[in-house]
Amino acid sequence: MKALVLAAGMGERLRPLTDVTPKPMLELGGHPLIHYPLAMLRSAGITEVAINVHHLAAVVQRGLGDGSALGLRITYAPEPVFLGTGGPLGGLRDFLGGDTFVIANSDTILDLDLSAMIAFHRERAALATIALYHPANLDYYSRIEIDAAKRLRRMRLLASRDPLRYDDYPPALDDAVAASLSPFMYCGVIVAESAILDLIPPATRWSLMEGLFAPMVARAQSVFGYVHTGYFRTMDDLKSYDALKAEFASSPPKLFPV
Repeated sequence: MKALVLAAGMGERLRPLTDVTPKPMLELGGHPLIHYPLAMLRSAGITEVAINVHHLAAVVQRGLGDGSALGLRITYAPEPVFLGTGGPLGGLRDFLGGDTFVIANSDTILDLDLSAMIAFHRERAALATIALYHPANLDYYSRIEIDAAKRLRRMRLLASRDPLRYDDYPPALDDAVAASLSPFMYCGVIVAESAILDLIPPATRWSLMEGLFAPMVARAQSVFGYVHTGYFRTMDDLKSYDALKAEFASSPPKLFPV
């Protein structure tokens, strides 16, 4: 099994730090941020990893090298023009095709049992399984809604916070069905079958959720949610980065060996 780690973003809300250091390489707990998702992959036995790079790409490549120091084999997918979260899939068809694969964010820290998530995915013969979490401030995020069988029935992609407005996939849902669903947020990990590569849009730059998975849900394709209830943090801006550094210094979470 192989994986794609998304690491091409600009990290604009972490400026001026990200003017010289790309977000995946910012230090947290004595390691670059990207080491945590890479360690999660390695703990599940995934050692073949593609990393897309754009902003300060050379810094990421110098810092991680060929991956051997981390027990990995890294393939870089450079993006001279940023392709969004979905765009890298087009150029990695040969790398990812033919087997189940994983997509992981480089800026998410969680103690997800990826092996258990992969087993969940396979037991349901899913085309895709999306890791979900229920934060205290759910209205800050897009809402991913699942039924009692953990199947995704609706995605409500956040279009505006003030006023709060969503773009719904599917656009209409029976009121009784909608009332029975449980809402979560996406927490940075996806397990997918290579068949989804045949569903990606023709555009060069596109979003994973809006361009691929939300339309799959709207078509009632086999997409499931795996609910994570353990440790989960994101580093969105300077304030949250400072808070995370303080947390790691005072009470470091028990995560995968990095």
